[in-house]
Amino acid sequence: MDILELLKQDARLTAKELAVMTGKSVEEVEKVIKQYEQDKIIAGYSAVINWEKARDNIVVAFIEIKVTPERDRGFEEIAKRIYSYKQVKTCYLMSGAFDIAAIVEGTDLKDVALFVTQKLSAISGVTATSTHFVLKKYKENDLVFEEEEKDQREAIIL
Repeated sequence: MDILELLKQDARLTAKELAVMTGKSVEEVEKVIKQYEQDKIIAGYSAVINWEKARDNIVVAFIEIKVTPERDRGFEEIAKRIYSYKQVKTCYLMSGAFDIAAIVEGTDLKDVALFVTQKLSAISGVTATSTHFVLKKYKENDLVFEEEEKDQREAIIL
C-alpha cells in the first residue's frame, strides 16, 4: 500500500510506522511526504468527526447551484464567492443540470434556508438553487458511522 492511501486511512501515522508498512526508510518517507505537501497533493490533515454525536445543533445540506459563467472567467469567480462563506464546507464544479454543488452547515433548517435566500441567491450569476437536507449520515471518507445494533432480546430457555 502506498503512503497516500495509508495517510488517508490514518493521518496520525508516523514516518517510522509508514516506513515499516511500505518497506521504505524513514528518510524516504519524510522526503516523499514533504514533497507531497509542497506540491499540494497533501492539502491538509483533519479528523473525520461524527458531528451528530458531538453536537445536537447541526444541519447539513447539499445545495445544487445553477450559475451563468462570467465572461473570460468562467465559473471560477462565482465558485470563489460561494466557497468564501463560512457555512460552505465543500464546493464542487459539477456536470449535469446544475453547475456547482456545495455542502453547507447551519444550526437548524431555518439557518440554512436563510443562508440560501439571503446570501447564496444574492450572488450575481446564481440563477437557481436546489437544497437537499441530510437526514442521516451512514458513511464519510470510507468511515462507516452506523454502528451495528446488538440484539437486545433476552434468550428464553425452556
